[in-house]
Amino acid sequence: MPNTDETQGSAEVTAGADGVVVTDTSDDRAPEASVVSNNRRKVGLVGLIGIVISAMVGGGIYSLPQNMAESASAGGQIIAWAITGVGMWFIANTFRILAAARPELKNGLYTYAYTGFGRFVGFLISYGYWICNCFSLCAYGVLVMSTLNFFFPGTFDGGNNWWSVLGASVITWLMFLLTLRGAKSGAAINVIGTICKIVPVLVFIIAMLTVFELGTFLHGFWGLSSSGVQLSFSFSGVMDQVSGTMLVTLWLFIGIEGAVVVSSNAKSQRDVSRATTLGYLSVLVVYILVSLLPLGVYSYTDIGQMSNPSMATIMRDQFGTWGGVLVNIGVVVSVLAAWLVWMMMISQMPLFGARDGIFPKVFTKTNAKGAPTASLVASAAIVEVLILICHFVSGDAWDTMISITSVMAMPCYLLCCLFLWKISRKSVAGTPDGWPDGIRYSRRYGIATGIIGTVFALYLVYSAGLNYLMIACVVYAVGIPLFFVGRRQAEQPSLGVGAGDRADVAGRHGGWTNLFTHKEFILAIIVLIAGVIGIIYTCHSGVFGA
Repeated sequence: MPNTDETQGSAEVTAGADGVVVTDTSDDRAPEASVVSNNRRKVGLVGLIGIVISAMVGGGIYSLPQNMAESASAGGQIIAWAITGVGMWFIANTFRILAAARPELKNGLYTYAYTGFGRFVGFLISYGYWICNCFSLCAYGVLVMSTLNFFFPGTFDGGNNWWSVLGASVITWLMFLLTLRGAKSGAAINVIGTICKIVPVLVFIIAMLTVFELGTFLHGFWGLSSSGVQLSFSFSGVMDQVSGTMLVTLWLFIGIEGAVVVSSNAKSQRDVSRATTLGYLSVLVVYILVSLLPLGVYSYTDIGQMSNPSMATIMRDQFGTWGGVLVNIGVVVSVLAAWLVWMMMISQMPLFGARDGIFPKVFTKTNAKGAPTASLVASAAIVEVLILICHFVSGDAWDTMISITSVMAMPCYLLCCLFLWKISRKSVAGTPDGWPDGIRYSRRYGIATGIIGTVFALYLVYSAGLNYLMIACVVYAVGIPLFFVGRRQAEQPSLGVGAGDRADVAGRHGGWTNLFTHKEFILAIIVLIAGVIGIIYTCHSGVFGA
């Protein structure tokens, strides 16, 4: 039977100014990881804020105007940002409180799920976060290739034609080779990527302020009819617009847990809390400006029909070729830098899971450079398969990939909110599920934050729609055999056994029910059934076509 009180070795990786480093650790209760810099320097408030901002602001910001305008008018977007701002605040607040209440759980998402809900749920979150980021790398491929279409018109249309598939595949395997050779995300890569990411965004905001017209912004504030007539406010109509933007906004805020992930290397947990707040608010303001300012130049319907990255399209149309070139170069360089970082990071996740006995042991293999060979091969292969599948997406490939990524990330954030809710309900200090003494947050505050964060996470699930939820069900169901193999291997005795004992060992460790608790077994069956339903639904949904 899985037992979360059992000591397990673990490891952790993160990308920071000092590089990506893997460190083995152990804990008395759950698998933990410790992120350390090469010289074990502690990260202060400014550094933590930079990590939060860098983790959240990615390639998605360059397509944000079109992604939001595709579903919502100015009024709808403002309401969407208000809901997102409040909801994501409580998600961010969840991480702030958990960092203070359970500082020994250094690897946020995974260890919160593992400690709070058991080994199988911990596996689902670890596996889901791994695959979620494989989809993210596929989305990077679509974005890079559609951006290169600016320089080679007609060659990479949509970012998912066959030339795009070839280009994204080449990049994927080049990143694989670099990571296999033990490449590390040093300060130079992070600095270059961050500069190329931030400078075009700031130039865009300033440029939009110079051409913004209030009259254009207010025209069609609540929407336009098919004939171009302005619509009045309608609650149901506006909420439909808001729901259509939720997957986009969730995609943008993936990474909000950045400061928590590196909390073991922070100077203080108070800095972790403050960095999460300040980083989140800074990024929220930037996102709102990038989303809304173009509506003072174009109608939302015009922006919604632009090719991505729409920020480059707007800059080129308003300020000439230099504007488009600036943004597109920024997109390519920053996304390639992020691609290398994330290839290294996601390849570690199966490695950690294997060391904790919830992934197959093959994922523990590393080469002479310390790179996790099997994990890298698996990660690159999954990204390659997703790139090929992406060619058959009906409609906007970028939108589909980021939507699936967002849906895959939902359980990760939902479980963190539920974990906070769980530990806030108990006031017995010093117990694994109890509320600790001496922290700045009250138990009632923790309960309120956990409940509101959970409600918002469930609203995101509702907004996702069946198409993407069914795809997520399929992906999660496909991963269950990994857990089965990993647990079966972990349950095998480390000492040798005689021939007469082998049958008894097989009997004790060979069955499904011996590898799951009763509740975990029921959950696994539910996930498998949902996966089968998901396959049937997806085949008839039209998301993928020839």
